[in-house]
Amino acid sequence: MKRKAYEKALAPLQVELNALAHWLRHSGQRVVVLMEGRDTAGKGGTINAITQRLNPRQVHVVALPRPDERERSQWYFQRYVQHLPSAGELVLFDRSWYNRAGVEPVMGFCTPQEHHAFLREAPVFERALVDSGIRLVKYWLSVDQEKQEERFAERAADPRKRWKLSPVDLQARRKYREYGEARDLMLEHTHTPYAPWTLVDFNDQRAGRLNLIQHLLDQWPDRRLEAEPVTLEPLPGPPGVEEFRGPVKPIVGAY
Repeated sequence: MKRKAYEKALAPLQVELNALAHWLRHSGQRVVVLMEGRDTAGKGGTINAITQRLNPRQVHVVALPRPDERERSQWYFQRYVQHLPSAGELVLFDRSWYNRAGVEPVMGFCTPQEHHAFLREAPVFERALVDSGIRLVKYWLSVDQEKQEERFAERAADPRKRWKLSPVDLQARRKYREYGEARDLMLEHTHTPYAPWTLVDFNDQRAGRLNLIQHLLDQWPDRRLEAEPVTLEPLPGPPGVEEFRGPVKPIVGAY
């Protein structure tokens, strides 16, 4: 999808996302959105497209690092619970507790027993979230291996994107089939009526973002509230000028 067409389609969706955020604040609903998928699928870019025009005090992004020694001794879901939303808030997880259904078993970071326990316990945990009033929306961003390799190569060649390539990513790119098998097992055990998965084709990232955002908006068809008008009164005098009289001098730009 061409950039101009994408940006033209994204702008009205971002207006609708603002309407959704306004409605969530008014209704007090709590929303959790999980973004899962293979490396390079497009999770971060999609989250950025969603949050770009929203209030960061109301909409939060959670991208947790690997657990430390203390967290590894806790109940597996414990470190995620503290990031759950309060009334009127939307929380987006850039990877979530489903690390234990994908990267951890594939890369050997958990035992088979821990993996199987997670598949058994995750639906119970999610049932408790939903029963508490949280709306849980789960997305899997799907990408073919050929397209994934193109994106790996782009990251390796671009110094601005090289930070996205971790040692784990470089090892994981050889395990495309294993990740697919782990994903299928995850879907089999955790796709439930109260917390279903939605699969989105992200071979074209721009089209995938638009489709995902539209699907997210469609979860609340009656999201619109009448916006309160904002009127700016005329200034009482001439406009002020930014002046500095102290010892600190402003930068003189080169552009």
